[in-house]
Amino acid sequence: MNADKNLDIFLVTIPGLERLLRAEAAEKGFKKPKMTPGGVRFRGKWSEVWRANLELRGASKVLVRIGAFEAMQLSQLDKRAQHVPWGEFLRPDVAVRVEASCSNSRIYHSGAVVERISNALEKQLGVPVSRDGDVTIKVRIVDNTCTISIDTSGEGLHKRGHKEAVNKAPLRETLASLFLRHCGYDGTEPVVDPMCGSGTFAIEAAEIAAGLQPGRSRTFAFEQLASFDREVWQSLHRDPGGMASGVRFYGYDRDGGAIRISRANAERAGVSALIDFQVQPLDQLTPPCDEPGLVIANPPYGARIGDVKQLKGLYKTFGERLLAQFSGWRVGLVTSTEALAKATRLPFTHVSDPVSHGGIKVKVYVTDMLQ
Repeated sequence: MNADKNLDIFLVTIPGLERLLRAEAAEKGFKKPKMTPGGVRFRGKWSEVWRANLELRGASKVLVRIGAFEAMQLSQLDKRAQHVPWGEFLRPDVAVRVEASCSNSRIYHSGAVVERISNALEKQLGVPVSRDGDVTIKVRIVDNTCTISIDTSGEGLHKRGHKEAVNKAPLRETLASLFLRHCGYDGTEPVVDPMCGSGTFAIEAAEIAAGLQPGRSRTFAFEQLASFDREVWQSLHRDPGGMASGVRFYGYDRDGGAIRISRANAERAGVSALIDFQVQPLDQLTPPCDEPGLVIANPPYGARIGDVKQLKGLYKTFGERLLAQFSGWRVGLVTSTEALAKATRLPFTHVSDPVSHGGIKVKVYVTDMLQ
């Protein structure tokens, strides 16, 4: 294993969020991150792969490309797959799973691709191939070019290891972090979520303010690779030095069950001392502190929970409370239709690209400071 080998690293994200993820990667010190459809690409050593999994809040997965070649026929795929240096990456005692997709190519049967790659793994390295393998090999054949990558993350990176309970239509932590970034949040101001559900926005904001690494509490697939160095991995973990953040965070919901869930999730994340979760209906919303900051909300959209016409009243109340009470605060609103955003009568100044959330296209509507 060559720890100094320069690798082609790909950060996966939901289309529409590439710009925000590139900004985060650059901020975290990854060199020359470049946007590409569905993610961000950069080059680095194995330690950068591990650090990306540990520190990046917006990436869904971290993939490492281990081979690329032309494959017009299955016989070509057979031959060239034998020349991939599998032993540099995989351990013969760790089972792998092979996934394949094909498009615009003469090889079009993904099942046949899985079979050929599985055969190459077994012949060259004796690696057991299983649907339940601890490491996933991803094979993509596009325009007759075969690209082989290792999923170094395992479970999606939105699974921080803290949210055991969720409410209806939960927002993934990876999405929440990039939505906060879109709203200009940098960890130095209070955040209020008046419809907090499982508490994701408040918990993510508190973790950012406290300097906590998002992957600190979980395991990763790369720990099962031949390249893994536990001593180097442990050195990447940063001691936050206690909850020194002077900023506080607030989550409200009319549902007492949602508040219980949020408090339990915050406790597991280690940020409960920074967040105040309370049962409170939207029409009683007032600023919880003197210092203005960000109000961010992910209300029901109507496509899944409730009906758009009925929801307009909820959005109208949201806007009225903010316009009447929250002078000096900024607002971020996640919703699926312009009609619901307009029902708030808030002075939105910019809107994000559309992003898929649970199969629904949503946008983030953002204001400047309210007057």
